[in-house]
Amino acid sequence: MARSPTTSDPFYAVAEPRRRQILDLLARGERSVNDLAGLLNLKQPQVSKHLQVLKAVGLVNVRGAGQRRLYTMNGDKLKPIHDWVKSFEQMWTERLDRLDDYLKELQSQEKADEQGD
Repeated sequence: MARSPTTSDPFYAVAEPRRRQILDLLARGERSVNDLAGLLNLKQPQVSKHLQVLKAVGLVNVRGAGQRRLYTMNGDKLKPIHDWVKSFEQMWTERLDRLDDYLKELQSQEKADEQGD
């Protein structure tokens, strides 16, 4: 049975590519639903549904400005994702260091082969 999404799971919210695009746009500043819809080439109801999910998880905040609703990103709620990704940092650093060592070794061998010719 599939796991049902929770309203407190930022991983669920950012799993959808369009929601990540919305967050990318909101990271640059406050925007209305219509602004987002235009930039993403989507219909307003589609963007509104994505914003509802992001709002339920706390990744976006909304404020009223007359008849418009303006959305901003709440980056603090991305911390669980950041912390999870950061846990892989040492592994990737070690792998990249090993790759760098290997490439230097190949270059040294190549130079030695050229000098030996």
